[in-house]
Amino acid sequence: MLAGGIVAVVVGAMLSILGVAIGASSVDATNAQSPSGSTVGIAAGAWLLISNLIGLAVGGYVAARLSGSADGTDSTLHGLSVWAIGYLLSAVLLGNVIAGTASTATQGLSSIVGGVSQAAGQAASAASGPASRLASQIDPQQLVDRAQNALSGTGGGDPAAMNSDQRKAEIGQLLTRRVTDGNLPQGDRDRLGRLVAAEYNIPADEATRRIQQVEQQATETAQAAERQAREAADAAATAGAVAAYWAFAAMLLGAVAAVLGARTGTRNANLAARRYA
Repeated sequence: MLAGGIVAVVVGAMLSILGVAIGASSVDATNAQSPSGSTVGIAAGAWLLISNLIGLAVGGYVAARLSGSADGTDSTLHGLSVWAIGYLLSAVLLGNVIAGTASTATQGLSSIVGGVSQAAGQAASAASGPASRLASQIDPQQLVDRAQNALSGTGGGDPAAMNSDQRKAEIGQLLTRRVTDGNLPQGDRDRLGRLVAAEYNIPADEATRRIQQVEQQATETAQAAERQAREAADAAATAGAVAAYWAFAAMLLGAVAAVLGARTGTRNANLAARRYA
């Protein structure tokens, strides 16, 4: 049975490699009449399934023939054993390939990160001169005063008496609350309208209209994002279900192919009796 499983995996892998070679030779990027990517993908999937079925059938035949049994039930069980061993070996080999690929990718990523870090260090060293000259031209006290002005405007003072930094700071706070909480109390909405009117020197009605327009756009954007997320999740679930059904069908066909191969390789009882007579 183990020999049959190994034969099944090797034959299937050999036929798959042959399919890759034929598919690669049929693709010509310079020719507009070359098969499209979807056509190549469908052909590759079909050939992979056919290769798997042929390999399992051959493996089942080998297992039944080597067993020397002339009983149909024994042959069926040998075929199913080849099917199970073949898929187990394929899963182990595939896992090793994935692990090796991940290890190679990790090493490559580490090299890239190291190179980027080295380049960043060189760039920082080269930029340290201009950055130092720029920092010497900035008055730290101006930055402190600007920050204090912005912070001092968040206490609900008269918008007309506040400077631009103070109004913008409070507008940003109110808009952040609007986005995170989903709504604002009426008092905060009125406060936001007065801040916008004072900041952009527009009438209160115009400020209210602009705020409502922004809120409507934000709501529509959030609804569209939620709808797209639901559609993407539904598409992913559907694709996963379809893939699972196809995988089940492929495994079922593989079991049938292995059993048929084993039944074909079953020795004839009469011939076996005459041989050992």
